[in-house]
Amino acid sequence: MDLAYIPSPSTGVIHLGPIPLRGYAFCIIIGVFVAVWLGNRRWIARGGKPGTVADIAVWAVPFGLVGGRLYHVITDYQLYFGEGRNWVDAFKIWEGGLGIWGAIALGAVGAWIGCRLRGIPLPAWADALAPGIALAQACGRWGNWFNQELYGRATDLPWALKISEGPNRVAGTYHPTFLYESLWCVGVALLVIWADRRFKLGHGRAFALYVAAYCVGRGWIEYMRVDEAHHILGVRLNVWTSIVVFLLAVTYLVLSAKLRPGREAIVEPDREPSGGSEPAAEAGSEPATAKAGAASAVKAGSEPATATAKAGAGAVPKAGSEPAAKADAPKTGADADPKAGATAEDKTTGGDESAGAKAPEAKKL
Repeated sequence: MDLAYIPSPSTGVIHLGPIPLRGYAFCIIIGVFVAVWLGNRRWIARGGKPGTVADIAVWAVPFGLVGGRLYHVITDYQLYFGEGRNWVDAFKIWEGGLGIWGAIALGAVGAWIGCRLRGIPLPAWADALAPGIALAQACGRWGNWFNQELYGRATDLPWALKISEGPNRVAGTYHPTFLYESLWCVGVALLVIWADRRFKLGHGRAFALYVAAYCVGRGWIEYMRVDEAHHILGVRLNVWTSIVVFLLAVTYLVLSAKLRPGREAIVEPDREPSGGSEPAAEAGSEPATAKAGAASAVKAGSEPATATAKAGAGAVPKAGSEPAAKADAPKTGADADPKAGATAEDKTTGGDESAGAKAPEAKKL
């Protein structure tokens, strides 16, 4: 007698009038939102624009769904094209059946298109999104719980999953492989976030770490499953896929660290590196301040000179015009001091007569 177990929902769909609300679809949608939300935060932290992750996800998500479904249908074609099967069922994605390998592969194609349109390097975008993808998988695996599918071998453990009688399944308690993989994906997300902060991963290495870590968990979890699958040398196809993809990811990590160490300084072409905008503003403010000071100095020095020229123009036209012309041009050093003194003296004495008297003195200088 089983004293404890994880119950399965009696149904994976709730009908809201004529509209079916499927738990599997909700899990995928929640996963997409989590991935975009976390990816956006990480992208902004690396100097990117808000909303860029969502813009590229518009390309990546549809491609990923198609790729995931294609991988599932191709690797389990007997479920849809065998004797007594209906090929139309291959399009019923809401009934379950998405291969993560195909979703990542074709989703990367969609992301590449989106990145090309925005002029953004795909590896940098993938690094920002990597832990979010892992959390999206953690959410999506609960869709298998709603559909009562992809469970493991029979067990009487307290956390066993109870499966009810249904098409292609036998009632009993089994290993909840959906839960194992969901928890593993959460651990992968935390690992990538920690490693990215600790080692400043860049040029696609955070994404490669996510792929390698996920493959390790998927290998042993896949080995526990009892659903129908193709075997090569007595080992399930997805186990072989996990091994191959793991080796590719580790190879990329090693080679990338040697060929392109460090992290990208700029992730969007029209944005400056993170923390680089403030110094640029400060550096650019000095010339502006100097120009403003020079302009005010010219303005301050030109008004008395202009007044002097106007005042002395009636008595000595030629003498009044030269100081005015000279005062209009800013000077530095010793050449500017006599003008400054004359300006101060003009202001203190005031009147048309003093201004007219200054004009002949300026001519003697």
